[in-house]
Amino acid sequence: MKEIKEKARELMKGFCRVCKVCDGKACAGEVPGMGGLNTAASFKNNIEALAQIRLNMRLLHAASEPDCRCTVLGYDLAMPVIAAPIGGVSFNMGGAVSEEEYADAVVGGSKAAGVIGCVGDGVPPFIHEAGNAAVVKNDGHGIPFIKPWEGDEMLEKFEVARKTGCSTFGMDVDAAGLITLRQMGRPVSPKSPQELKNLIDLVHDWDAKFILKGIMTPDEAKLAVEVGADAIVVSNHGGRVLDHTPGTAAVLPGVAQAVSGKLDILVDGGIRDGADVLKMLALGADAVMIGRPISVAAVGGLQDGVEKYYATLKGQLLQAMVLTGSQTIADITPRVIFNG
Repeated sequence: MKEIKEKARELMKGFCRVCKVCDGKACAGEVPGMGGLNTAASFKNNIEALAQIRLNMRLLHAASEPDCRCTVLGYDLAMPVIAAPIGGVSFNMGGAVSEEEYADAVVGGSKAAGVIGCVGDGVPPFIHEAGNAAVVKNDGHGIPFIKPWEGDEMLEKFEVARKTGCSTFGMDVDAAGLITLRQMGRPVSPKSPQELKNLIDLVHDWDAKFILKGIMTPDEAKLAVEVGADAIVVSNHGGRVLDHTPGTAAVLPGVAQAVSGKLDILVDGGIRDGADVLKMLALGADAVMIGRPISVAAVGGLQDGVEKYYATLKGQLLQAMVLTGSQTIADITPRVIFNG
């Protein structure tokens, strides 16, 4: 991983420093790029909220060989991890690898690791075209995310994504704040509960599932249940759309308390290693999405880099499970969190 990160640092020069600690400080305000919006408070809050969580170490138990397998959205996963939908490597990551190479690395690397990768959407069209092609190449084992476009574009892109053979679709409604898209003449906007219900009903008619990404409050989590979403992602879009939001780890317990058991709860934001994964599960998530670290691995080592990152992450998660007495994913509950 050290070599992969060094290669990524070289290829992403001027776009991402691949810092030893990816905390949003060095890249504050660098949007487009890999940084957070304006002061990057939201990006930094994601990191800080997770860092404030302390774990109870327990070693008087028999969980010496834990099992981190789980089932989320009907997918049997080797661990509760999904690659977040990220696109636009040409203007966010320097363009040293092509959009096609990047999407192939993320989707193919995720499949090889026994998990699943999401693909992004945006402008120019090659972003979603490359993502959809990667899902097709991997026999539908990928999740296309479509932005909340205005007009006919949204439904048209869902129809195109349907042809990939995927069984789950997502919408990153948190992208509604991307003013750059409006400046390009391709506006995105928030969606009313009725608009979402109509879309989700259509997806369900296709015998597929729907993920709604960008939930940060319990009331909107309840709305997601009401409109029929199969899963939500607690997410502030990596701190890239609204400054001064709380970290996702801070709001996750309230969201989980409101809707746990009614849909699958995913979360992203500041997750860097296996201990972070365990923390998010203990706070109420069923699985996590990881963005920037997988992007760095993909740029620095393509599919091999992504697979190596997952292997490292899995090892860290298993170690954290051993040291908290967690034999299975179901054992990762609030009991592992120190509340002193």
